[in-house]
Amino acid sequence: MSIQRGVLSRIALTLAALLLTVDCRAQFSGPAFLSNSPANRAVVPTTDPAVLAAPSVDPQIGPGDLLSVTIFGVLSYAAPARVSVDGTVQLPLIGLVPVGGLPLHQAERLIATRLIDAGMYRNPQVTIQITESQNQTVTVTGELHAVIPVSGERHLLEILAATGPGPIPNTISRVITVLRPGLDQPIVVDLGTDPVQSAKANILIRPRDTIVLSHVGVVYVVGAFKTQGAIPLVQSSPLTLLEATSLSGGAGFEGKLSEVRIIRTFGAERRILPIDMNLVLKNKAPDPVLQADDIVILPSSAIRAAIKSNGINTLSSVASLLVVALQYH
Repeated sequence: MSIQRGVLSRIALTLAALLLTVDCRAQFSGPAFLSNSPANRAVVPTTDPAVLAAPSVDPQIGPGDLLSVTIFGVLSYAAPARVSVDGTVQLPLIGLVPVGGLPLHQAERLIATRLIDAGMYRNPQVTIQITESQNQTVTVTGELHAVIPVSGERHLLEILAATGPGPIPNTISRVITVLRPGLDQPIVVDLGTDPVQSAKANILIRPRDTIVLSHVGVVYVVGAFKTQGAIPLVQSSPLTLLEATSLSGGAGFEGKLSEVRIIRTFGAERRILPIDMNLVLKNKAPDPVLQADDIVILPSSAIRAAIKSNGINTLSSVASLLVVALQYH
């Protein structure tokens, strides 16, 4: 009788421990530890005010531009002229003038000087307008492709709105890279989701700038997570394994935390990285930083999966019956 009572006691204690485990695992939402991996480092936006708030500049004249050259107060001098491939333009009274690559104000001074040197005018006030241009454009590349004509300078959000109908797809990163001629480093701005932040990042875009739109990387979580699917990566904030687990709703009761696998692509090769999440939770192993296209797999325990499929209530009922049986032995 005492042996039977001892067996029943051990069974009851085991079932009680399982019930406690169910409760703890179902509510898992762990913090991040040791998230200092060099992988997927945060993108640092440009902060130099001399770059972000650079003064306006005159458009540069380029080959193929159609110019309207006028002199203030001289109605008879109205010379539309096309800039040739070598950067010169043919103008009345002074012939060929090399204006290619010059900002408008410099080209205006050059033409005025030529008119004075030719003895045509004493102090001509020359004005140039670019009425047609193949050079006053902004190129959008990466996830979207467009060549957008601009007149002078326009803001970043205006250019992005001109890339096509409808809003920018969610698959495109809010971190934008701008390549500008004359700058050694690209300009990086984070439009974010906050209107104030977006307004600060809405920098002026100049002709000949190239805007690079990158794809939002995702991490896939599959297996015994409460919610399976794709988690977008935010470039300004690396995502760790525990953070991804928390975002997926936590690990299910049937999940085997000691046998987590990360499938990662290295070039044309895929490797499986084993992770013991129990050690990560105890701060005995680093919390790995996930990379774009990582696949995180949380295997299931067959026994726990069977218990879960039969329902926790069934397990509770069995434990209750054993407790009652103990009272009569």
